[in-house]
Amino acid sequence: MVNSRLVWGWVLMAFGLILIVVSPLLMFIPLFYGIPIFIIGLVILLNKGEDKIEQIKNIKKSRK
Repeated sequence: MVNSRLVWGWVLMAFGLILIVVSPLLMFIPLFYGIPIFIIGLVILLNKGEDKIEQIKNIKKSRK
């Protein structure tokens, strides 16, 4: 099964990158949306702390 965090991270980064590349053609307005979307995608992709929390919760549930 594919990790949804990876999928969403790559999708947001790709969408943000597309907006950044297209922005010079559209008077730089998409640049204001593209940069934050790209950064959010990068943060989602690099956030591994949430996975560790989920693993700890699953271990505690399996012990009961």
